[in-house]
Amino acid sequence: MDKQPILVVMAAGIGSRFGGVKQLAAFGKNGESIIDYSLYDAYCAGFRRVIFIVNEAIQEDFLQKIGRHAEERMEVRYVIQRLDDLPEGCTVPEGRVKPWGTGHAVLCCKEFIDAPFAAINGDDFYGRDAFAKIHDFLSQPRQAGEDAMAGFLLKNTLSENGYVSRGVCSTSENGLLTGIVERTHIISTCDGPLYTEDGSVYTRLSEDTPVSMNLWGFTPDFMGELDRRFAAFYADALRSNPLKGEYFLPFVVNDTLKEGLSTVRVLHTDSKWFGITYHDDIPFVQEAIRRMTAAGEYPEALWR
Repeated sequence: MDKQPILVVMAAGIGSRFGGVKQLAAFGKNGESIIDYSLYDAYCAGFRRVIFIVNEAIQEDFLQKIGRHAEERMEVRYVIQRLDDLPEGCTVPEGRVKPWGTGHAVLCCKEFIDAPFAAINGDDFYGRDAFAKIHDFLSQPRQAGEDAMAGFLLKNTLSENGYVSRGVCSTSENGLLTGIVERTHIISTCDGPLYTEDGSVYTRLSEDTPVSMNLWGFTPDFMGELDRRFAAFYADALRSNPLKGEYFLPFVVNDTLKEGLSTVRVLHTDSKWFGITYHDDIPFVQEAIRRMTAAGEYPEALWR
């Protein structure tokens, strides 16, 4: 019997713009975090296995606040994303403290990936519909390289409190991803979303542009691609940005698409995404969760 899909939760980020530990911030009436709501939605969608990727600084607090609830309901593993967890021959550049990015985070749990898996950001609220669609996709027989992503509408992912980074997607007529361009500075205006690459010239984006919010569904062979391509990223990062260069999941997806090694089905969702890029996002997200709870989408006490 095939093993059940795994949920991989990336919760090791520093959150420099937020000004605190985003992964543990309280949003629910009883102190529930964003990850708690993701776990609840994922469980309702059918996930029963989870891997948490955390950093050592918050490991114990994470176990007490979040991990213990998951352990009561799911098969749980913890993986530490360490700065020096690098392939042989690679070393940490002097002065570097920033983690190596989402691709490196997922790579850190390669020894535990024995089934199709979903990967999510720990500080993003995706909604139950997105988890249901990705779980349904992963639960069907898949060939190597037959992957998926949840496609959100840009207008449903913006912050009123500052700029955001989004993976802007292009798709084929049959719903397959053809490419992702990382736009690292997108703002919301009364005239619609705008992005800039130089801080002075802004370009308009359609509010219905599909974007990736790092909710992916992969077959296990994707771990081999992550592993195989890290050395080239590392060499380039040493030359161009040794202290802050990051190994992003979308970069690897783009490469496998270009080389014909994978297909990515875009699973469209109208769900409203909520995130906490900035500390000022907290009241907005808290109010959104309060409204959903009042509407009966979530219980008052999530884990009771």
